[in-house]
Amino acid sequence: MSAPRQEVHITEVGPRDGLQNEKTIVDLETKIRFVESLAASGLRSIEVTSFVSPKWVPQLADAEALLRGIKRTSGVSYSALVPNEQGLERALAVGVDAIAVFTAASETFAQRNINATIAQSVAKFAPVAQRAKAAGIRVRGYVSCVIACPFEGAVQPIAVRDVARMLLDIGVDEIDLGDTIGVALPHDIERLYAGLHDTLAPEATVLHLHDTRGTAIACASKALELGVRHFDGSVGGLGGCPYAPGASGNVATEELVTLVEQCGYSTGVSVAQLCAAGRMIAAALGRSLPSRVLAAESCQRADGNAESR
Repeated sequence: MSAPRQEVHITEVGPRDGLQNEKTIVDLETKIRFVESLAASGLRSIEVTSFVSPKWVPQLADAEALLRGIKRTSGVSYSALVPNEQGLERALAVGVDAIAVFTAASETFAQRNINATIAQSVAKFAPVAQRAKAAGIRVRGYVSCVIACPFEGAVQPIAVRDVARMLLDIGVDEIDLGDTIGVALPHDIERLYAGLHDTLAPEATVLHLHDTRGTAIACASKALELGVRHFDGSVGGLGGCPYAPGASGNVATEELVTLVEQCGYSTGVSVAQLCAAGRMIAAALGRSLPSRVLAAESCQRADGNAESR
């Protein structure tokens, strides 16, 4: 009898990080069906929306209505990004299971993204984290630009380590490391984790990759070798940061699941169901999505339908 496969956990960020930069506004009913379809795939963590000002992110203006409207699946954690205590109050009022706060390892990016220094942003998040934890809500801390910044260039691992320590000091439960502009190569991932060795083990982090240069899956493979067991993905490869010029979408969830399963790990996630969710949101946006797995699965479906006719 073979031993059970080691599990790798994937958080779906498509409904929030994936849609936030889309100019086509997706209607509430479609978003509800999108989130429910993702939950049906076996995913156990979905970042549903963000409680930022609708002025800054019009796509997510329906945050409360979305979280109230979805039929929740048992065992799935539904989370949201919050920028401040007001955002936390809105999130708690609709029963989020977890929240995320966000800063950067680059001072310039922090200023452009949240109009604050890194230290100011972390200080602002301290009461948010404290209140969330008092309410029994898990807190994730995003660190953007862990490999490079669109304004400053290469970012040193020591800078990432220092920000991670600041977030841990205010009570953040998990650190999410973002290659925001998608420039990482596998050796960059190795260098990053080498620089974090005295603060965070690979298995204690979440890796958030973008696929701007088509290297995200290679980086994820290297991260698996190093011991990372928690990744973010966005179905279809949706995404891109509005404050990071040239950054394309997140690594596609179905591509991550395919890699992880082929490497001998378990995710508990159905690629076919992810692709169904991807086709749904692509139709709502009126365009194709960059995921190669989604494209291949769609071609297979088309061939099968042609044969059945």
